[in-house]
Amino acid sequence: MVQYSHMLDLGFAALSDPTRRGILQRLGRGAASISDLAAKFELTLTGLKKHVQVLEEAGLVTTEKVGRVRTCRLGPRRLEEEVAWISKYQQMVEERFDRLEELLERTEGEDT
Repeated sequence: MVQYSHMLDLGFAALSDPTRRGILQRLGRGAASISDLAAKFELTLTGLKKHVQVLEEAGLVTTEKVGRVRTCRLGPRRLEEEVAWISKYQQMVEERFDRLEELLERTEGEDT
């Protein structure tokens, strides 16, 4: 059985949700409070906090609480592992299509 790193799994799980991808895009423009993010995504504070927790566990977001305000920022992870996995997968698929194309070119016209 193929084993992948725990962080790779967490990264893909975090990115699997469109709201979490939206949060990352928003934080790419700068820090934001939980309240601001909840308003933007039309979520309750509790719902938004759950999304942020998933992103934090994946290392994609960090939070800091000052007084009553919890501020979110992009985290230290840059998805290098995920990009490498996608690149290897893309290469594998392209190689299979290339082999299929070669087979089709070799067998073209054999039925006639």
